[in-house]
Order: sequence, then structure tokens, then C-alpha cells
Amino acid sequence: MHIIGTAGHVDHGKSSLVLALTGCNPDRLIEEQRRGMTLDLGFAPLRFPDGVEAGIIDVPGHERFLHNMLAGAAGMELLLLVVAATEGPRPQTIEHLHIVNFLNASRALIVLTKMDLVGPEEIAIAADLVRDVCRGTVAEDAPIFAVSCTTGEGIPQLKAAIHDALAALPPRPADAPAFLPIDRVFAVAGHGTVVTGTLMQGRVRVGDTLALQPSGLPARIKGLQIFNRPVREATGGSRVAVNIAGLEVSQVARGEALVSPREFAPSRELSVEFTPLPEAAGALQSRMPVRVHIGSAEILGRMRLAGAPAANGPQPARLVLRQPAVFYPGMRIIIRRMSPKDVLGGGKVVAEGVALGARDAAAPDGTARALVHDGAAHDPGEFAGAPPATAAILDVLERSHLRPLTVEQTAARANVAVGLAEAALAWLAGNARVVRLAKPVEYLAQGAAEQAFQRARLFLGDLHARAPWRLGATAAELAAALDLREELVKRLLTAWHDDGRLGLRVRFWHLPEFSPALTKEQRAFFEQRTAVAREAPYVPRPYGELERAAVAAGPEMREALESLLTQGVLVRVGEDVYRRSQIEAARTALQTYLQSHGTATMAQLRDVLGTSRKYALPLMEYFDSLGFTVRDGELRRLRDPQVRR
Repeated sequence: MHIIGTAGHVDHGKSSLVLALTGCNPDRLIEEQRRGMTLDLGFAPLRFPDGVEAGIIDVPGHERFLHNMLAGAAGMELLLLVVAATEGPRPQTIEHLHIVNFLNASRALIVLTKMDLVGPEEIAIAADLVRDVCRGTVAEDAPIFAVSCTTGEGIPQLKAAIHDALAALPPRPADAPAFLPIDRVFAVAGHGTVVTGTLMQGRVRVGDTLALQPSGLPARIKGLQIFNRPVREATGGSRVAVNIAGLEVSQVARGEALVSPREFAPSRELSVEFTPLPEAAGALQSRMPVRVHIGSAEILGRMRLAGAPAANGPQPARLVLRQPAVFYPGMRIIIRRMSPKDVLGGGKVVAEGVALGARDAAAPDGTARALVHDGAAHDPGEFAGAPPATAAILDVLERSHLRPLTVEQTAARANVAVGLAEAALAWLAGNARVVRLAKPVEYLAQGAAEQAFQRARLFLGDLHARAPWRLGATAAELAAALDLREELVKRLLTAWHDDGRLGLRVRFWHLPEFSPALTKEQRAFFEQRTAVAREAPYVPRPYGELERAAVAAGPEMREALESLLTQGVLVRVGEDVYRRSQIEAARTALQTYLQSHGTATMAQLRDVLGTSRKYALPLMEYFDSLGFTVRDGELRRLRDPQVRR
């Protein structure tokens, strides 16, 4: 199913035309029928014998009800521009045409009504005038049909043209997440709350649970109808009535949307490509208050242009809304002035409202990334055998650069269902096109991650060459070097460690082939200050004394001390420091004694070590902590009984 929309000046015969085409009067309100003027949106089905069908949205033509017209205009795919042959184009003709031109209509038919009231010459004049106002719009080359809704003349020819235009329209994306802007809410006795709208994309089924946004309330579908015909499923392009469970009429309003529950998160900010009307250029300001018509909602906000206001577009802009809304990439919106409520132009949503200027928004060379930019083109052959939407998913991640995205975020930005995104990401990860980060699970494009790795590799290689005594770099040091958030860098480092491209010693990251080595001067410094006396092989040196000496010798010597301690070449036990050789020799002596005696008191172990209790007690507690010995009351024994054999 597709959506046809009328547009045109008040009293030019839009509703009469819909009645002549469908046999249904779209003016459903008693006040509309009494006054003979459309006040709100009207709807009617148009079905052809061969199965081609559409829903017609009839919009009010009076300028006072433009907000109602805008609530239904977003769903239009085929425009019927209605102009009375007796008057020609009028102000609302032009305004409606500009609005629809910014939205989703891809084809148009021009209908000159009231042909029974004028002659051929007047019809020709009206047609020429319409051609003039349609230049540069979707209706520029549209065929013109003169009709009389009173006599029926011209209606069959118009219907045939509508049929052919509908058959040529592409289908809406059925595999995209469902998005249904609500334009009517009412209660039906015995059934509860019913909402209606044009399903912009995706599919909905009886039994599905959607989300009412921006409130986030769950809404289970009890029933579906397409123009009073019950159905089990509806796809994009359908005019649907949805009977929802769990919500009262008072909880729902026009302007909200029923959407797939995982792909949409309300936001007060969105980025758009803004195209102004030429005549509105003089009213544009860099941070101006505006009315934003998005879906069926009208939301007040401010528009910030990325540069100086231009007479024509598109140009990047940021919208900051007073109330949150949901939207998807490529969605078309209308922007009006706050007062007077003139149309300024239209926009296409290009990205979520992510604040730029953060460090992760920088390209590898340090330059700022543009607000709107194109992703790299991909050869379709790259994705042979891949799930649907894989290319779109990869493009989203490449555009995000070093801002990792969850499955849900990726799906939302690619405008695909979460299930498709999961399958595409699994394929991309299996083919080394994306990097999967843990805690939480998020994804980066392989290219961006690889650029970051190469920068990290160069930094570490230079560090190893400049300071070979250092174990490597901490995550904080690497984050500063890469100009990235430390949290992100830690997750990248973990991924690179898991695939074997980086090594880790305690908290220091290094290249796998790197082994720290002290300079000749450093070796001599520590050899002298940790020398072991032959007569007291198990006596340590005071750690504080060694540390003060290293600090006094300069930062490089302090780093060398930390390296020796981390590698275990020197071992700190309490307030003292041992050489590893001392620790191993003491371990051997203790093992020999305990294997022979089974247990020993602290005094006996002190004698084995030939030291005072001052040194022996901390050393035995150290061995206890390693699990080599275990204390049993006043005695100690080897923890592993196998060692005694």
C-alpha cells in the first residue's frame, strides 16, 4: 500500500476530489460537513481491481489549520496538487507545494478542479500558472488533469494515472524498524484505545509489543485494521488503526509515535541537512527559535546553523528541541518560524545529536570531523554472502570513527531492525571488518581501530627505544598520546592484547617482542645498593633508603626501580627489599628444613635464615601469602604436602 496526499488552497475542491475518486467523504467531523471546509486530516481508501491500493490523506487548506496539514503530510508518497481552474494557484497552493516538496513525495499529479465552470481557455491559463509555481519542485514535470467532481468528467483518466503512478512507486523499507507517527487517538467501546497513523517504515503484527515514544511506555498490539479491514500484519506505507493494550486514551496524544522498542531512543537534539526556501533566507539567524514538524509532532526548539545563513542549501544544522522526539536517519522534517509561522524550509535527519568537539570526534590527524560527512563507498562485491544491510552497518561504524556503538545504536543509525544489525555485525566481526569491544559490548570499524593501533604501536616503539628500562606505558599515558578517552583506550588495549598484538606487565602495556633492559649506569647503581653480604645472605636492604636514592638520582632511575620491582628482580617485603636471588635461596633453605622436620617455630626458622626476628617474620608472612608455607598456631609447615616427598 502507498499513501496519496492532497494539497492546495482552501475551497479548491480537495475533499470533493477524494469523494469522487473513492466514494468516501474524508470530512469525518460534523463541523466540517456543516461548514463545507476541512478542519483536520481526512482519510479514504483507493482500491483498484488488479490489487493496487492506496490510502488518501486529505489535508485542510486553510492557513489557520496548517499545523493539522503538517501532521499528516509526512507520509505522502504521491502528491495530488489540487488547483481550482476558476482561480489558479493561491497562497496555500504554493505553501503546501513547498512543504510536500521537502517531505517524502517522489511523484506528483496536478489536478485542475471545477472544469465545468470555465472554458478551455481558462483551463489553459490555469495550467500555465500552475507550471510556473511548480518549477524546481516535485511537481515540475507532473502531468495535468482537468476534472469536474460534479459531472465526473476527467475522473476516469485521473484514476488511471494514479494507478500507474502507484504501481511505479518503490516499496517502503519493510525490514527497517517500525515507525508509526500517531495522528489520531480515540477509544472504541469494548476494545479500548485505538491510534491511527501512516506506517512510515517497517512492519507491525498483532501480538507485537511496541514502544510509545517519547514516553517509553510499552504498547501491545491487540488488533490492526487498514481502512476498517482487519489484518494480522501491516507493512510500511499502510494507513493503519492500531488497537493497543495497556494504555488509556489519556496517556496517548497526536505527535507521539509507536516504534520498535529497541532501535529508538528519544533525544532533544538532532542534526539535519537544512534546505531553506529562497524567500526565507532573509529571516534565517544562527541560533533562531523555530517550530519543528517531525512525524506528526510540532515541537518548539532552536536551530543552530553550522555556518553563515545561506540562501539555498542544503547546509548542516543542529536542532535543539524543548521536548524529546524519536526519529531515524533520512527522515524528512519541516521547520517554521516561531512567529509569524512561515515555513523556513525543510530538513533531512542525518545523525543523532552527539556533541562534537569531544576528543573522540577528532580524525587520526587531529582535524575536527565535519558535522555531516559522507562515508567511504564500498564495492558491493565486498559483501557477497553477507546478511542484508551489512554495507549500511559498516558505513555507520566508519562514520562513527572512534566512538564505539552498541548493537542498538548501530541499528538505529543504519535504520535497520536490531536482528539484522546483530547478524551483520557477526559477519563483519568474523571477516575482520569490525572490532568487538567488551564491557559493554560495542563495535568499532576495523579501519578506525587499526589507525589507533598503529599510532599506539609507534608511540610504544619510540618509548621502548628512548627508555628501554621502562616496562612500557600505562593506559593513561597511551590515552594522552592518542588524544582519546582513557576508558575507550583501556578497552582497545584489551582487544589488542587478546589478539596478541600487545603485551601487558601488571599495568604497563608494551610491544610483544619488547624486554626491558637497564642501562649500564642503572645496573651499577642497583648492584651497589642491593649488594648481598656473604656473612648475611638473607638480610635485606631498607626499601625507603633505596627509593630515596633512586629519586635523588633522577626520574629515569626511579622508573628503573619500578621496572625491577614489577619484573620481580627486586622483591619488596614489608619495609625492606630483597634481590630475587635472595628470595629463591631462602625458599630453598626453608624447604629443605621443613621437608626434614615437618614443622618449625618462628625461632627455628629465624635460625635457618640466620637473621633476626625483625627480618624473618615479614619474610615468612610473605611466603605464607604466596602459598609456599602455612601457619598452624605457633608452627609453620609447607602448604603442599607433595613437596615433602
